Formats: sequence, C-alpha cells, structure tokens
Amino acid sequence: MGDRWHVEVDRSVCIGSGMCVNHAPAAFELDSARQSQPREPDTDAGEQVLAAAEGCPVEAILITLLGSGETVFPPED
Repeated sequence: MGDRWHVEVDRSVCIGSGMCVNHAPAAFELDSARQSQPREPDTDAGEQVLAAAEGCPVEAILITLLGSGETVFPPED
C-alpha cells in the first residue's frame, strides 16, 4: 500500500482560481463561494494532487503525510 496524504485548503488564502480543479478534478471542487475544498481530505498520494498544490497561484493547498503529519507540500524553506 502506498502513502496516504491529508489535504487541506487554507480558505483565508484561496482566491478561487480553480487551478486545483483543472489539475485534479477528482480531488478538488469549488464550493458556492468559489473557494476550493478537497473532495476527500484523506487520500492516496498522487501526482495530480501534488500538481494541483504546485499549480495553486497562492499556495493555499497544504499536503501532509497521514499519520506522521510530515509536510509534503509546500516545501520547507
């Protein structure tokens, strides 16, 4: 079994660009306020989810390793 991730969107930062939905429509959706939210906060690790986080213009998406809480994205400075 592969890694599992916990995905969060910082709604105070999200600008509703929809880039995450374009990159990973199975993982993200925009709510009625045009704010992103993960469809499933706990998900299998995957390139599409990572691409969505990397493509977010304001880095509003946080991905951590489920269990350990180790940060996957954004990278530590």
